[in-house]
Amino acid sequence: MRTLILGIGNILWADEGFGVRAVEAFHARFETGNDVTILDGGTQGLYLVQFVETCDQLLVLDAIDYGLEPGTLRVMRDADVPHFMGAKKMSLHQTGFQEVLAAADLLGRYPTRLALIGCQPQDLEDWGGPLTAPAAAAIEPALAAAEQILTEWGVDLRRRDDASDERLLAHDLDHRHYERRPCGAEEETSP
Repeated sequence: MRTLILGIGNILWADEGFGVRAVEAFHARFETGNDVTILDGGTQGLYLVQFVETCDQLLVLDAIDYGLEPGTLRVMRDADVPHFMGAKKMSLHQTGFQEVLAAADLLGRYPTRLALIGCQPQDLEDWGGPLTAPAAAAIEPALAAAEQILTEWGVDLRRRDDASDERLLAHDLDHRHYERRPCGAEEETSP
């Protein structure tokens, strides 16, 4: 069974980047077999069809506006995923991802198993801002939910032995580099 673990979102808009940051943390924590692809799907929209159509099992991590308390996680499975993602447009990539699922279905290559781990965002308006505290705190529970789902699906996961420097994003847009703040920067801007 081929499995795709996909984080979608836009890291430039605060909590909109939850899916990308969660899949990045997943990649740093777990090693997988060759039958698993871990992908930062960003805001690629229909370009993701090529990845979705080749997998049997699809796990998506994303920021979804459920209208709940910020940081709340919900897990949706199978037929509920495309229906729920279309319930309310939260961002540009979200509609595009629903179209990705529809295109895979039209091609006759829809995943046999599908799960969405969605996090209720707090802030989607902070251009260039980091994840808010509630969204950042939801990453660990999202990883636990992902581990549970993938284990149910029979996916071979191995925890990395230490705090690995293994990076999914091989540039300065990874979480540690992008959201770092120079030491003392806040004091310098204070009157």
